[in-house]
Amino acid sequence: MRKEAEVRKNEILDAADELFRQKGFDGTSTNDILEKVGIARGTLYHHFKSKEDIMDALIERYSARLLGAAQEIAADKSISVVERIIGVVMALNISGGNSEEIMEHIHKPQNALMHQKIQKVIINGVPPILTEIIREGIEQGMFNTPFPYECMEMVVIYATTIFDNDMVTMTNEELFSRMVAFICNVERLLGAESGSLMDTLKMFGMKDGSNNE
Repeated sequence: MRKEAEVRKNEILDAADELFRQKGFDGTSTNDILEKVGIARGTLYHHFKSKEDIMDALIERYSARLLGAAQEIAADKSISVVERIIGVVMALNISGGNSEEIMEHIHKPQNALMHQKIQKVIINGVPPILTEIIREGIEQGMFNTPFPYECMEMVVIYATTIFDNDMVTMTNEELFSRMVAFICNVERLLGAESGSLMDTLKMFGMKDGSNNE
């Protein structure tokens, strides 16, 4: 019975996810979800108290995928500290696969509340992941800061705000300038050697003042 309940719950979430993509959270009614799944209202309310409750469960699902991808990159000791830091940021900001699909979905105006909730998850969940990588860099002599967590919190908040196309619209040249300034200031925050992180621009597909994607 427990397994059947979990299957039904996921069917509701899958249906709501598809409807939110098509019509937005605000434009989707509980009746729409009922019709798509083919269940009675009582069944829906057995699993979820409201449409907002369904959204929160979807946010939890998205968060697990986003943070899981970040943790997987962070744990890969076969790549360098810098590559892992950038990999985590790119996994969230968003460079491909499921993460890109999720962020495209929540960036729609009708899903503004979902966007806000995902941002909260990222701001609270990602700095601890990055902090562990920074501590490795400190042990290796690459970085020198007494505030690894606080530095990563600043980095995540800036990266998820300024480099969010919905928040700040930039030309390629403006984006390149912001990226150079961002990396320069991250070096200072971390006590890294000046210019030591500039090669990370190539990991974002950027050089010579333009985005070559």
